[in-house]
Amino acid sequence: MANSPEMRASDSDRDRVAAVLREHTAEGRITMEEFNERLEQLYQSKTYGELAKLTADLPDVDLRNRPAKVTPKPVSKAGMHSGMKAAWGAWAMASGINWVIWLIVSVTAGDLIYPWPLWVMGPWGVILLMSTIFGGDQSKRR
Repeated sequence: MANSPEMRASDSDRDRVAAVLREHTAEGRITMEEFNERLEQLYQSKTYGELAKLTADLPDVDLRNRPAKVTPKPVSKAGMHSGMKAAWGAWAMASGINWVIWLIVSVTAGDLIYPWPLWVMGPWGVILLMSTIFGGDQSKRR
């Protein structure tokens, strides 16, 4: 049964038209000002005829068969995930600071002391290395 223009529209009908208006705004067919005006009229509309007037000058949009937006993977040029690059950067910075502290203590003591920074950077570095090698691409797991 076809909906006549005099038939009352439901909230879900208004929501569907609002989604169409948002899509046309995103595609640049109507401005934000026009969108706000039409949205105001939309929620005051009571019938299918009033709803149809709001989109009469716009092409049809099939919201069910929209192309999926492809978001690029956060992979750097070197092929390593940006989070993994940040983890390696933090490891390098902490290791560097520890080695500078060790060097200052060794110089002021007048003798080379035990290289304790190895205990800071070693386990952390091994975990990062294993995560880098065997962690794999997260998108493949989904």
